[in-house]
Amino acid sequence: MQPDNLEPVQIPIDGVLDLHSFRPPEIKHLVPDYLAECRARDILQVRIIHGKGTGTLCRTVHAILAQLDYVQGFRIAGDDGGSWGATLVDLQAGAQPPSSR
Repeated sequence: MQPDNLEPVQIPIDGVLDLHSFRPPEIKHLVPDYLAECRARDILQVRIIHGKGTGTLCRTVHAILAQLDYVQGFRIAGDDGGSWGATLVDLQAGAQPPSSR
């Protein structure tokens, strides 16, 4: 078991979020925080890589996206973008800088 007081991980804000190196409990905060930072940098199309697996992580990501009012839409990526192992997200412009937790 890993301690909960780990240092924050710096990830590049480039429009591609690969969830493979994160624990499932981290996802509920990571996805909205990452998308908010993308909006602040005017990155309005994001690819979230959740992997194919059993589909649980994909469903979790989709449930999170459905609750965010700044998400214009999302869909499973095409064959050239990861197929059903990735989700493409379209964000609305006009973000406020993300607040610190």
